[in-house]
Amino acid sequence: MTTTQARPRPVRGPREERPTGPSSPSARWSGPAWLDGPMTSCHLVLGAAGLLLLIGLVMVFSASSIEAALADQSAWAPGVQQLVWAALGLGAMLVAMRLPIGLIRRWSPIGLVVVAVLLLLVLVPGIGVRLNGARQWIDLGFTLFQPSELAKIVFALWGAHVLALRERYLTTTSLLVPVLPVFGVLSLLIIAEPDFGGVVSLGLVLAGLLWAGGMPLRWFGAAFAAGAALLAVVVTVSAERRDRLTSFLDPFADPTDSGFQAIRGMYALASGGLWGVGLGNSAMKWNILPEAESDYIFAIIGEELGFLGCLVVVTLYGVLAYAGFRIARRAADRFVQLACVAITVWLVGQATMNMGYVVGLLPVTGVTLPLISAGGTSLILTLAVVGLLARFACTEPAAVESLRSRDRGRIARLLLPAPAAAVEPVRPRRRPEERDARRPAMGGGRTLVHARSGAPRRTAAPGPARAERPAPGLRAVPTDRPARAERPTRADRPVRADRPVRAARPDPAARPVRAERPPATERPARPQRPARADRPAERGPRVPPGGDRPAPRVPPGRRPGGAT
Repeated sequence: MTTTQARPRPVRGPREERPTGPSSPSARWSGPAWLDGPMTSCHLVLGAAGLLLLIGLVMVFSASSIEAALADQSAWAPGVQQLVWAALGLGAMLVAMRLPIGLIRRWSPIGLVVVAVLLLLVLVPGIGVRLNGARQWIDLGFTLFQPSELAKIVFALWGAHVLALRERYLTTTSLLVPVLPVFGVLSLLIIAEPDFGGVVSLGLVLAGLLWAGGMPLRWFGAAFAAGAALLAVVVTVSAERRDRLTSFLDPFADPTDSGFQAIRGMYALASGGLWGVGLGNSAMKWNILPEAESDYIFAIIGEELGFLGCLVVVTLYGVLAYAGFRIARRAADRFVQLACVAITVWLVGQATMNMGYVVGLLPVTGVTLPLISAGGTSLILTLAVVGLLARFACTEPAAVESLRSRDRGRIARLLLPAPAAAVEPVRPRRRPEERDARRPAMGGGRTLVHARSGAPRRTAAPGPARAERPAPGLRAVPTDRPARAERPTRADRPVRADRPVRAARPDPAARPVRAERPPATERPARPQRPARADRPAERGPRVPPGGDRPAPRVPPGRRPGGAT
């Protein structure tokens, strides 16, 4: 009989409990490793915007060629013009990528005033150009400039600057008061053009600012209710606007007027199917679909490239939105966070509105598809906004460290300079009096005031003038004081006869010479100190451990125990 011996089992320690809550790292989704690079945000912004721009140029060439040929023009003329605008926009993007954050914040209030003046000028007959029933453009000779597009960017930057300054004592009142009145003034000026789509886009910027600033959700609900009530009033007052805003609900009710464009857009999307009819083979661009190269270019994309082409465009806008919110989450500067959220909400919201009314889910507002639709002012300013996002991406702490530590070429440093810090200080603009104080004064005036903590002030030539009170910290020098007589020198002073003459000092050369000290080698040697073993014992023998201690010495006349 054989017996088998069981193998002993190893003793295991107590099992660790892993956190499973929502705050645990395992519960939070983390993307791939290549998404965690220091320059990932900048690359995502530039890559998504570049692909959208490329798709837009190709589709503008395709959608505008037939209409230009039917108008006895070159079929390539609109596409070449869009290519020129894209080149100018890329130049604006490169300039925006080099702008310091402090400079943007310092000049944003001045930019807001300039935008308000431009919105007033566009309403003046003779300056503003009226097209399609709206006075929205200013004729610059070589192109038409639309001030409402510039107002969106400036309002986003100014609002982010104001809210960043009030961050420490920000309340609901201080959050609304500086931003909401300015939005109301700009909206009234844009409605006077009229441009309902511009007001909606400006409202997206406002919503992004308030959301990033920490506005409670109940206030957004109240704002939505107020907007719905205002829209109901507008629909009730104007029958034309009512038909335009409600035509998307049933476009076939008026297929020849208010629903004409929406129906043709649906036909274009239905003709494309999954794969599309092929690039350049659209039938709706033969003067069947109005504004095929601008407002309804997404319908041409769906017809020629199909559902997959539309899906690529939507995905690229999603990547742009992810990159914008990623920059806002990783940035250390509060201004960058607010501006990134406002710009991202504006761009993605405007793209959503355009694609929404093309597919029939939203009313037709006339807003363009960013980076894709034809247009000069819109494309240039949108590319400038992309440059600002790329600049904001470089202010992430990891991006700043990466840009300043690695060795980059001259072209890379020229196109994308490294920021000095993740949070750049805002230097206030110099006032006129400070500029005059720093500027050197020219002329023949005399300096009559000596500054203790500032630059001297200069006056005109001598003459009867009103006495001025010196500024605080300055000491006035009286001009009517008689000149002080020069003090005579010591040699010119008279010698008093009754004063004893001081004896002359002896000549240093006649002093006795001190005996020289003998050198160290001739000095007698100091007797050496005997070693410790050779020294006489000054103390008694030390008591070994555990031995008896000698009795304490009692002075004469005193008993042990302290009694006398």
